[in-house]
Amino acid sequence: MNDRFQAWLGQWGKLWKGVLLCLALAVPAHILGKLVPVVGGPVFAILTGMAITLFWKDKKGFQNGIKFTSKKILQWAVVLLGFGLNLSVVLQTGGQSLPIIVCTIATSLIVAYVLCRLLKVPSVISTLVGVGSSICGGSAVAATASVIDADDEEVAQAISVIFLFNVLAALLFPLMGQMLGFSTTSGEGFGLFAGTAVNDTSSVTACASTWDSMFGLGTATLDKAVTVKLTRTLAIIPITLVLAFVRTRKEKSSGANVDLKKIFPFFILWFIAASAITTVCTALDWTWTAPVFATCKDLSKFLIIVAMAAIGLNTDVVKLVKTGGKPILMGACCWIGIILVSLLLVPR
Repeated sequence: MNDRFQAWLGQWGKLWKGVLLCLALAVPAHILGKLVPVVGGPVFAILTGMAITLFWKDKKGFQNGIKFTSKKILQWAVVLLGFGLNLSVVLQTGGQSLPIIVCTIATSLIVAYVLCRLLKVPSVISTLVGVGSSICGGSAVAATASVIDADDEEVAQAISVIFLFNVLAALLFPLMGQMLGFSTTSGEGFGLFAGTAVNDTSSVTACASTWDSMFGLGTATLDKAVTVKLTRTLAIIPITLVLAFVRTRKEKSSGANVDLKKIFPFFILWFIAASAITTVCTALDWTWTAPVFATCKDLSKFLIIVAMAAIGLNTDVVKLVKTGGKPILMGACCWIGIILVSLLLVPR
């Protein structure tokens, strides 16, 4: 036991500086995200990390902790996200939204795959943009990055692309909804549209809340949009498992030794377990668990911000700008494809 403790202390001694730095950057980013929800804490954290890295190149003594934060803490954040998922609520509304969700996800992934070939965009970036656009923005990128072994610059690029279209959606969708004739007496139609066509939870919330306030609908649109968004989040499970399987086959075919323990996304199993625990406790009406789960969900959001700060610290913003044109075009095409499919299938 003493040897294990000593080993733990030795490991922590290499990590603590970088972890604390990321925590220090995450706190103001979290506050700014609350003040400007359409941008969100993760984007503020990435931008802060990028700005610091412009002037601070040698991070010796901090790098191990920064890397640990961008990989392991990001996985812990995804696991805690499961405590915000009540599977019974998702299943109750899934009958209406699931076909639309499947079609929008398929559209985004197909568009990303085709443009990956046509534009010669690196496959890792294509996967991150396609999955992030179609499922749940930053959370999906976080889960996918761990499975396909994306580096921090690739994650930052995908997050930046998705952020751009999140902001556009939050600003434009309420006006678009009016022009397209969505019902202004019920939040059902526009809530379903926002829940399936907007990438990130913060922008879904902003978009649906704006519609509610425009037409005095209370929280009807928001409740619908958030429930649909939770249903989309579940797509993280099959997507990450399939990507792990594809990566395993590629490495085997190339003759490389494959370590399934390193490739298989075990954190997704914990994510499923967290969702199942939430579902069971809610079904048993254990009300005392509700604040615990709410705290876990809030902690998940904060840990994503901490991890995004680490990713920003490992990102060369100059390189990001130089190589950003094609990923932005890909993100725009995925976004437009999702919007068109959602509009085609959502009742107004």
